[in-house]
Amino acid sequence: MAGLLAAMTVSLTGTRVSAIALPWFVLTTTGSAAQTGAVAFAEMAPYVLVKALTGPLVDRVGPRRISWVGDVVSAAAAGAVVLLHALDLLPLGALIALVAVVGAARGPGDLAKEIMVPEAAERGRVPLERATGLMGVTERLAQTVGPAAGGAVVALLGPLASLGISVTCFALGSVIVARALPRGMGHRAPAQEVKEGYWRRFGQGFAFLRGEPLLLSVVVMVGVTNLLDAAFSQVLVFVWAKETDHGAAVVGLNSSVMGLTAVGGSLVAAAMAHRMRRRPVFFVAFLLAGPSRFLILAVDAPVWATVAVFAVGGFAGGFLNPILGAISYERVPRRLLGRVNALSDSLAWAGIPIGGLVGGVAVAAAGLAPVLLAGGAAYALTTSLTGLRPEWREMDRLHGQGPHALPAPRKGADTTDAGNADQRST
Repeated sequence: MAGLLAAMTVSLTGTRVSAIALPWFVLTTTGSAAQTGAVAFAEMAPYVLVKALTGPLVDRVGPRRISWVGDVVSAAAAGAVVLLHALDLLPLGALIALVAVVGAARGPGDLAKEIMVPEAAERGRVPLERATGLMGVTERLAQTVGPAAGGAVVALLGPLASLGISVTCFALGSVIVARALPRGMGHRAPAQEVKEGYWRRFGQGFAFLRGEPLLLSVVVMVGVTNLLDAAFSQVLVFVWAKETDHGAAVVGLNSSVMGLTAVGGSLVAAAMAHRMRRRPVFFVAFLLAGPSRFLILAVDAPVWATVAVFAVGGFAGGFLNPILGAISYERVPRRLLGRVNALSDSLAWAGIPIGGLVGGVAVAAAGLAPVLLAGGAAYALTTSLTGLRPEWREMDRLHGQGPHALPAPRKGADTTDAGNADQRST
């Protein structure tokens, strides 16, 4: 469990550093919010597409191997960006191509690490909800360290110099996966499944997801909020920083403070999630974490007020992923984990590639403040209205149980006899 969390931490930190460095590089060199959104699209579109299609491959080959390969390819592509920039051989087209390679490698690499969580929890004898809480802490630590390092290095040495941190993190992630995780971690598909065709296995994951109303509702709601978050983090916050003369350092400060308080929220969730009612905690946390960030930037508040709002939103947001992760792992038999996770994550992330484009075009057409106000209102309506649907009442129905308790489960089993549990589930 510790090895898997360490691999997640360094890989996600590399991703967070590049999320500061690349948009700021494009915005400061071109002055174009639209081109900044285009580079973000070039990374996230392959991320979502490749992640959606590689679920059956991850189940067949095994997540440990896919995770290692994904980190190695990410390090090589990010390193090429740094090298070409140093040689003054990095036109926008080459940057977009290399960023697309990084995105295509990150998708299956991140998926592979996620689906090893139930097995790691089993091996470490950690309750499933505590494991997802620790995974949330890991994500939030990366969100804290990555933007702080990225913003500081950008301010001192320039944006692409900080990309060297990403290269190091991706490379270190591959080493941890290769050395710290047991070779038997993340089993390959059984022999009878290997004989099945790719599209048959892909269809099994799609059919399973379609039969889970709660999971489909989660995907739709998170898909909308992810689109809004992408517009905010890829374009709007950088335009705000430039127009107010706060610079990339304040962007990194806000993100890091939000990540730091989110670590606290995730730690509380890891300690207490198995005792809490998920539904009220989930929707209150979403309301606090989402719309407030848009609104505080729209009113051009002082930096201390912005930091305070990001801090409160971060603490509330720390409860979200542990709850979502536990619900998912309770509902999917382990043999389908790659396929279903790939589809649900990719559908939920489908709006992220166009979020930056939408944000850039909207700012160019209407200005920053109206777009921020509209984004905050859309965020609040999406999270509030979705919670009224009846399937959300099932969030607490399988609290602390694995897929063997279900007629048709969803994301991973917290059970020792995983094979038998999968057969009963099916």
